[in-house]
Amino acid sequence: MSLLVEVFVREPDGKRRILDVPEGVYQSGGFESWRTTVWGSEFVRSLGARFLPVLAADDLYVEAEDVPEFQREVALLRSRLDEVAEGTQRPRTLEEHRDQIETRLRIIEESIGKALEIGGGVLIW
Repeated sequence: MSLLVEVFVREPDGKRRILDVPEGVYQSGGFESWRTTVWGSEFVRSLGARFLPVLAADDLYVEAEDVPEFQREVALLRSRLDEVAEGTQRPRTLEEHRDQIETRLRIIEESIGKALEIGGGVLIW
């Protein structure tokens, strides 16, 4: 299984409505194991991440007002991509692991962009 990255909006009654994803759009936020081995890892936590480490214990719901801060966190991880790849568990080569993380960060960034555009939130589950 893999983690899914989705964009949601709040309905007038407060319920979350997950937006439809266009067919063919890849929305993986990483493998299920990445909840603890990458996003929730001690290394990612040591960088000051506070959103993605939530995945170690639960699904991540980033409300609209927190999306800009989440965007900064993802930008921090991207800026330290080589270190994140080296500092987290990997079943593949370092280069493959780095490429996988980069791809997942790009997917998360695209969802953040959409959320900012429409005033929505980001869900990773």
